[in-house]
Amino acid sequence: MTNSKRGQLADLELRHRRRARCEDRIRQAKQTGLENLPLHGFDANRIWTLIVQTAMCLIAWAQMLAFPDHPARRWEVKRLRYRLLSLAGRISRHARRIRLRIGGNRNWTSLLDAGLARLAALAPP
Repeated sequence: MTNSKRGQLADLELRHRRRARCEDRIRQAKQTGLENLPLHGFDANRIWTLIVQTAMCLIAWAQMLAFPDHPARRWEVKRLRYRLLSLAGRISRHARRIRLRIGGNRNWTSLLDAGLARLAALAPP
């Protein structure tokens, strides 16, 4: 129940869902790097928040485009970081080609390979 006296039940439910979505975004921003502002000046921290916003947008777009039919599309930043973004990799050069070799858990490696291949197959803007 709420203390709100105005509106119908559907309106109240919509308002609560919007609030929950906003709180989810704040939690994910904290997981991305907004928890502690690392710099001393106001302007420097303002630039840091813009970097965090850009990182959140890039992660969201990469998830939507790379994993359209996998539950990884809806993973939060912390889970994505621990499962996919922390996999060890090695860049190698052979026959004038640059290759990325990824090691680690085979389940997450194959998922990351499939996601990177799907992103590479997209037409350039």
